[in-house]
Amino acid sequence: MTAAELVDDPALRHATSAAEMTRVFLARIDEQAQLHAFITPTPELALDDARRVDRARTAGPRLPLDGMPIALKDNIDVAGVRTTVGSRLFEQRVAERDAEVVGRLRAAGAVIVGKTNLHELAFGATSRNETFGYVVNPAAPDRIPGGSSGGSAAAVAADLCLVALGTDTGGSIRLPAAMCGVSGIRPTFGTVSCQGVQPVSPSLDTVGPLARSAHDLSAVLAVLAGLDDMGDTGARLTALRVGLVAELVDASDPTVATAVREVAGVLDDLGARLERVDLPGTTAAAEACGHLIKAEALAVYRDALATQPHLFEEGTRRRLALGDLGGAEIALARRELQIWTRTVGEVFERFDLLLLPTIPVETPTADGAETVATTAAVVPYTHALSLAQIPSLSLPCASPPSGAPIGAQLAGAPGADGLVLRAAAAIQSVTDWHRRRARTQPAGSTLTTS
Repeated sequence: MTAAELVDDPALRHATSAAEMTRVFLARIDEQAQLHAFITPTPELALDDARRVDRARTAGPRLPLDGMPIALKDNIDVAGVRTTVGSRLFEQRVAERDAEVVGRLRAAGAVIVGKTNLHELAFGATSRNETFGYVVNPAAPDRIPGGSSGGSAAAVAADLCLVALGTDTGGSIRLPAAMCGVSGIRPTFGTVSCQGVQPVSPSLDTVGPLARSAHDLSAVLAVLAGLDDMGDTGARLTALRVGLVAELVDASDPTVATAVREVAGVLDDLGARLERVDLPGTTAAAEACGHLIKAEALAVYRDALATQPHLFEEGTRRRLALGDLGGAEIALARRELQIWTRTVGEVFERFDLLLLPTIPVETPTADGAETVATTAAVVPYTHALSLAQIPSLSLPCASPPSGAPIGAQLAGAPGADGLVLRAAAAIQSVTDWHRRRARTQPAGSTLTTS
């Protein structure tokens, strides 16, 4: 029994004790240490959680997550475990209590297998962490894994866990999901508690899951949001109105555009009604989102920057400095948030879902990637949807000849998280893009596959 078999086969998970399943994934984490996906594996904690789940199995009905091995981005608190936020600034900080999302996961039967690596302070899109190691993209080792939840995406892509939690302010779940070839959802803003999570931009911060399948995303998001389930996940999408954001598709790299149009074709085959739609103001919305993130992040770290600048990576210092904006610029960004929210709301009066690329370019190569320029190149489409505070999910689609994964975004109106997940699950019921794993790596790669 391998980790990949457990990921792909829910029936096998059901037949396997939580303790046995946990040992398989802990061994896999140890085997793949060269990916730098984890900062702090938690084997003792995981086995304690697993034994508790196995005892619960004998005492009554199975818990909703029933021994599911889950990793947590290392800006989410776990009692007794350090929360480094990927930075020397917090390298020795140990959490006193679980974040609310961790408490919900454990109560539902999850097994916490460790804390994952990330871009320093969850503030960038490369996850090239100078303190805890550059995260390697298991699906394309010559490309960046994305960020800031790069370790969480890499952990899922390499079958080191079934699900990993990430955080998403301007794209930090969806970007690495797209680049590593997995699925990840930014929930409707406010749906999931951020208590016990180190902030970046409180106006935009969210917590959400990454997994191979939309079904696993749905199971975990229901627990995080305190719901019984996320609704029907049937395969037919008859009469669902989907707007293909044509301007953004056409403006993307040809390989990206082709892959997203293939997703549109699958939705059409499943019974959805597709129509090209314009989304005016996307560029202004993305810029406003960037201004808010940078200004609020600087507010969080201004004092530490002044007194302990040596504890920040150089790229992080440069990007934080971009948040030193005037009051007028911040006010204009907040005004744009209001305008953009109305614009997007009007679009959802005509459509149930929007379809667009996750990033406009193929995944950047790792060689030469840096915090400021690389992040700016990949965030426009995720920033725009973040500012609207709507649920948006990145799912894998067909890969180009380069082999680098490509992601498509599905977005819904506020509160339509279940509908977004249902559409993603329907796509995955008739395609195998989310099950694809790396089979060959460039010379010098030490990645092994399941």
